[in-house]
Amino acid sequence: MIKLYEGGIYLVKGTEIVPESESAKVKQLTGKDANKDEAKKGTIAYGIMKSHNVSGDINHLKIKFDAMASHDITFVGIIQTARASGMKKFPLPYVLTNCHNSLCAVGGTINDDDHYFGLTSAEKYGGIYVPPHIAVIHQFMREMFAGCGKMILGSDSHTRYGALGTMAIGEGGGELVKQLLEQTYDVAYPGVVAIYLKGKPAPYVGPHDVALAIVKAVFKNGYVKNKVMEFVGPGVSSMTTDYRNGVDVMTTETTCLSSVWRTDDDTKEFLTEHGRGGDYKELNPAEVAYYDGCVEIDLSTIKPMIALPFHPSNGYEISELYANLKDILAETEKAAEKVAGGRASFTLLDKITSDGKLMVQQGVIGGCAGGNYTNVVEAAHALKDKTCGYGEFYLSVYPSSQPVFIDLDRKGLLADLMDAGAIIRTAFCGPCFGAGDTPANNALSIRHTTRNFPNREGSKPGNGQMSAVALMDARSIAATAANGGKLTSAEELNCWGDVPAYHYDDKSYKSRVYWGFGKAKLDEQEIRFGPNIKDWPEQEELAENILLRVVSKILDEVTTTDELIPSGETSSFRSNPLGLAEFTLSRRDPEYVGKAKEVQKIEKARLAGENISELNSVYDAIKEIPGQENVDVKAIEIGSTIYANKPGDGSAREQAASCQRVLGALANITQEYATKRYRSNCMNWGMVPFHLKGDPNFEVGDYVYVPGIRTALDKNELKSIKAYVIKGGKPEAIELYIQEMTEDERTIVKAGCLINFNRNKNKK
Repeated sequence: MIKLYEGGIYLVKGTEIVPESESAKVKQLTGKDANKDEAKKGTIAYGIMKSHNVSGDINHLKIKFDAMASHDITFVGIIQTARASGMKKFPLPYVLTNCHNSLCAVGGTINDDDHYFGLTSAEKYGGIYVPPHIAVIHQFMREMFAGCGKMILGSDSHTRYGALGTMAIGEGGGELVKQLLEQTYDVAYPGVVAIYLKGKPAPYVGPHDVALAIVKAVFKNGYVKNKVMEFVGPGVSSMTTDYRNGVDVMTTETTCLSSVWRTDDDTKEFLTEHGRGGDYKELNPAEVAYYDGCVEIDLSTIKPMIALPFHPSNGYEISELYANLKDILAETEKAAEKVAGGRASFTLLDKITSDGKLMVQQGVIGGCAGGNYTNVVEAAHALKDKTCGYGEFYLSVYPSSQPVFIDLDRKGLLADLMDAGAIIRTAFCGPCFGAGDTPANNALSIRHTTRNFPNREGSKPGNGQMSAVALMDARSIAATAANGGKLTSAEELNCWGDVPAYHYDDKSYKSRVYWGFGKAKLDEQEIRFGPNIKDWPEQEELAENILLRVVSKILDEVTTTDELIPSGETSSFRSNPLGLAEFTLSRRDPEYVGKAKEVQKIEKARLAGENISELNSVYDAIKEIPGQENVDVKAIEIGSTIYANKPGDGSAREQAASCQRVLGALANITQEYATKRYRSNCMNWGMVPFHLKGDPNFEVGDYVYVPGIRTALDKNELKSIKAYVIKGGKPEAIELYIQEMTEDERTIVKAGCLINFNRNKNKK
């Protein structure tokens, strides 16, 4: 049972939910009248944010974090931006892991070149460097940095350590650069939603089952969007901390801002085992705490789940899937047709076996969600003395860190998996984003990883290749493997719950991790650059008047960052802004790059003082607009824009925005931004984050003229911005608006990008 409350609630003594409309009950339970303003201060999140806020105004937070983390497809761009912006050294612990381009499998030397860049940067500026295959980013941060009451910022969207009492946030690189420059993370005080847990999961129900049930309940309705999910209630203590970590990391898929859990003796035990017992403190809501919403979950009612392609919210109980197998698979095939766009084919109905089971071709357990100790132990128990079979199905298991790998090995559990035919791999995030275990054409992969967005597993519809991923818990994946690849619920086995105590041994970290925080070698150490590592191209300031050419119009309900800039092998080029930009929207709108470059060429011609005859009719139309009769058309900045209904779901990668900017984009026009982080990425790269009032009345190739945009940003007059679609030689008025921006955000956009903003500050 999952219940979403309408409106806010009071949580009394950690166990009683009182809807705001029934607030009189608070006095019955406590003897005191309900005081909403005071009760808001009773959440765990409030205390953590208040202690990290340096603004003096709790409603307008300026956060300084305790630590940061990036991996090897984000840290090069971040450090390059920070260097260009005047960074002196790393002022806080900054962990650089190498868990995404670890395999060094594509792009020649460039993956390992990035690794050497990371190592030498850590040596020069005082960072912490985790070599390839040692740990995935989030497991390392759980083991070494997360602690009760802390805040951590990461350049990966799944930066979530709430189960350890840490509020962690995944953002684009620009926000990490600000911390490196000793600036702040600025955000309005977010809503806080209680995730009230009661009951206890069945032995065959794993953390992914709980997580997928939550994502299904709250994603599409935006119940927790840009809010903090605070896990409370007695059900928290029914799960180990390792189990909670597996649930917590998936909160990213709800589009919440961050998460935090109440802590208990098991949290203390986890931290103590990792040599950090001093990082424990009890975190619980106050006697009366007010929440902006509540998701009440009876854990005992959760069943083994499957999230079918093409989103983690597309969830079904496995028993529900089998009760309606043909109908549900037929609907999924229709979704696949839309994804493929006629370029490839993906089928599921033909995977139904003669005994009515769904045959899958691949299983993967790994990464920050699936590779946790408990999950791999349970999978090993399910497969002991069994076999995956010698058919098309195969299983890969990726323990999340060397310490986890070592303890599983010492207990003989990896041998049990290998005896069954599973392949054991190193700590690597690749299967989660399309850089490892890419399935065969028309294959269905079941994965205990974080996402199953279209083609995120690495297939390329443009080349006639199409495969897809369904998300499942490690327990049901292991049950499926034991059944030769026929989709099987963990509920059908009786081997769960016998998990031996974990023993953490950090010898591998002591042997290989470079710990340089506070030991910067600014003068002695030179950074090692590879041939693919390029500086960010220069960007011009925003002009008073801008002319936007629409180069892509996407009417999908949601556009993911994977569609804006594909993951997988393209990640090798993330250290090369111009090289990576060639892949922008390549899977969603292959004509985008060419059209954007056409507009960029026009702007370069304008800056060179050339006559742009093809714009004469557009300029004539602009002069018909009241107040624009005498505008200097040669001073109108020209750039491209995309329209998308709701862009930016998914990854924190700043390149989803920066690649557009590198190709000359000046703005996005949307109905809604899917995540705060994507909107921030747009602003940090100098793009105006427009919203459109009403439906778009423009098409690809049309121009949108926005007069006075710089003045509007200067005066913070953003609620209604008059703009004009130019088509057929005539202007047609439309209304744009921009949601609240901080003064710094407005200044960054006017400067043209975050680098320019900081250079300008340094000149003063």
